[in-house]
Amino acid sequence: LCCECGQFHLLLDNHLYNFQDEVDDELICHICLQPLLQPMDTPCGHTYCFKCLENFMQEYNFCPMDRKKLSFQQCHKSSLLIRNLLDKLLVFCPFKAECQQTMQRCELEAHLQNRCPGFKKYKSELQRKKNPISKGKEDPPTKVETNTPKDPEVPSGGSSLVAESSAAAVVSLGTAEPGLVNPAFEETEEGESLIQKDLPQRTSLVAETTTIEIHREDPEEELGMRIVGGKDTPLGNIVVQEVLRDSVIAADGRIAPGDHILEVNGVNISSVTHCQAVSFLRHPGPVLHLMVLQEKGFSNKTAQQDSTSATNREVIHVTLIKRDRSEPLGIKLIRKTDEAGIFILDLLEGGLAAKNGKLSRNDRVLSINGQDLRQGTPESAAQIIQTTESRVNFVVLRQPGVQLSDLVEDGSTSNNSSSSSSNGGSPVHHRRRLDQNHYRRKSTYQKGYVNHEKTVAIKKEPKESLGITIGGGRDNKNKLPIYVTSVQPIGCLFRDGRIKRGDVLLSINGIDLTHLNYYEAVSALKSNAASHSVVLKALEILSLNSTEPSLDIKEQGFSWSPLWITWLGLPSYLHFCQDIVLSKGNLESWGFSIVGGFEESKGNQPFFIKTIVPGTPAFRDRKLKCGDEIVAVNGVPAIGMSNSELIPMLKEQKNKVTLTVVSWPGSLV
Repeated sequence: LCCECGQFHLLLDNHLYNFQDEVDDELICHICLQPLLQPMDTPCGHTYCFKCLENFMQEYNFCPMDRKKLSFQQCHKSSLLIRNLLDKLLVFCPFKAECQQTMQRCELEAHLQNRCPGFKKYKSELQRKKNPISKGKEDPPTKVETNTPKDPEVPSGGSSLVAESSAAAVVSLGTAEPGLVNPAFEETEEGESLIQKDLPQRTSLVAETTTIEIHREDPEEELGMRIVGGKDTPLGNIVVQEVLRDSVIAADGRIAPGDHILEVNGVNISSVTHCQAVSFLRHPGPVLHLMVLQEKGFSNKTAQQDSTSATNREVIHVTLIKRDRSEPLGIKLIRKTDEAGIFILDLLEGGLAAKNGKLSRNDRVLSINGQDLRQGTPESAAQIIQTTESRVNFVVLRQPGVQLSDLVEDGSTSNNSSSSSSNGGSPVHHRRRLDQNHYRRKSTYQKGYVNHEKTVAIKKEPKESLGITIGGGRDNKNKLPIYVTSVQPIGCLFRDGRIKRGDVLLSINGIDLTHLNYYEAVSALKSNAASHSVVLKALEILSLNSTEPSLDIKEQGFSWSPLWITWLGLPSYLHFCQDIVLSKGNLESWGFSIVGGFEESKGNQPFFIKTIVPGTPAFRDRKLKCGDEIVAVNGVPAIGMSNSELIPMLKEQKNKVTLTVVSWPGSLV
């Protein structure tokens, strides 16, 4: 039974309604012959239900009415007027025996969930059938419990935390039995929506708050992670987007992308602006205390079971130093048949790992150089090891008493081989890289920042340098536009004073710089700098908030790059979008949560990825990152949609979805 329309239908089919009056033919879908749901207009002037048209276009490439050539990407949402007319159609409550009310179609779901005596009776009867010994007692409402455990005493051997401890915070996402209600998401207090579908009964999202102590030999050394979020963005919390290799955080190994930073040195940063959070995290000092919330993935176990299974486990940190990139470590890695992750099968005699003596057979590899491998493969681990120049930082989980017979090696040499060695060679399986393209769209989100285009004309000596350094380029992994990283006190631009650090360079002497890679941009700037006159067009991004802390002083010694939040102020023609295709099984969750969208009080806001859950398709794909902006789903633009409009689109995708995203690098701390 569907919780939105109160009737029985296949999960992928449209909702069913009992309409009070005959509906005008102009509001009928000519595929399903029912009043339109989520109407989509074609370029040839016809209108169909979103699901009907999407299913039709999977088999055919023409309009059902006039058979003109058509692709789904060419279609767009119907006007707000049409959607409002459809939402206002009067329908009967499907539970006629207990409820004779009529209401607008858009009000039916709320009526069923909150007011309908018939639906309430149906749910109570169903609960009694499922739990005959519960005597009619209903489960308590979903809630989030976060307990901050006291730091355990750490023995000199190096154990620093107990994995999957009983102090885990469990976010219950339990639903009624599969096929009955199957919501695609649960709303949290912050308006965050976790995209999931058809999850087994009693599935929970397990998270854990942990206090981590970071030590730095140089008190001013950067931590080496990128962060996104802040109370001045839809993300709200401060979220780790990336951990840089060979950094302080990577060497420690306990913080991973997706972790939420709650406190810095006892200061709560869960409700501060992005700039304030950056300031706290860049504060120099030999010791840094961080409280983080880490999601561990979906689990069918109770916290008590997890606590029992985790007894005597310890986390070990090991650093191996290679003399050159090609030197093997002498480690045989395999996959276990009944447990996710990577395990050490053997240490080759005479190898670096065997000589070091700190790694053991049967250790489970949690991360290498800060790269989370809790759900990884031996191939991905081997690739990280092979591309590392010198220091290889392992974080492993050790459980005394595990026998070698518990590990099963798959000797297959196919693309699905589950064993790999770090002794050389390339990983056996490579994902095909998607073609990346630009996705022009109207964007109005520039909260706290405005951009100002300026033209700077300078007369100079032919041999005089411009005196700037640049970053970005479309060959950068984030496909950034070219921007100024410094203005040197030698050269004509410093003397002129109008070009500043952080300015985005649009053109020089009429040559467009916005689509060039880094080396093409350097070449264009150098060749034009030889002229007697230079005309630069640039975009300056200005903050509207004068109360934010100045980060210039604290950025000395850091590899300078613009803050993540300033990229959000760029006009959309400078955005570079890429398509990310996710695939999943019928009973899997997509594994990410989103925030943002249109709200009456806030207007249009972008949709951001807030959480990526370990062990899910979004996590395994590794292309989607926290802080990424979703601009389209299966080619349908998301701008202007509300959260309640985008969620059903994601919910309706059965095994495959294409997300068009813009990815900005997080602020470096």
